[in-house]
Amino acid sequence: MRQCAALTMALVLAAGGALADGNPEKGEKVFRKCKACHMVGPDAKNRVGPILNGVVGANPASHEGYKYSSAMEAFRDSGAVWDEATLDKYLTKPRDLVPKTKMSFAGLRKEEDRQNVIAYLKAHE
Repeated sequence: MRQCAALTMALVLAAGGALADGNPEKGEKVFRKCKACHMVGPDAKNRVGPILNGVVGANPASHEGYKYSSAMEAFRDSGAVWDEATLDKYLTKPRDLVPKTKMSFAGLRKEEDRQNVIAYLKAHE
């Protein structure tokens, strides 16, 4: 029984590490890299990229008033959702998840940075 409990705990910890809760305050600092194209908050407006308010849990290419690329629309039509795991993959290297996306950002290499940005975005739902 103890071995089973220890194994269960180890599996929970291993699985949770990949999508651990980030820190929104640290995410705000990392998000500065995104501000050239994106905005969040009550006064946010579309720029080169769409507003990111409420993006966590939303379907891709779903913000009204923004002209998305055909690649992002196809990604949306595939049934994708911007959940934490999908956002993590996209923020790692956008073109690996959505080939031909018009987002030119190379990605965030550090898992901690990605999780912090996701936490920051979750704070702007």
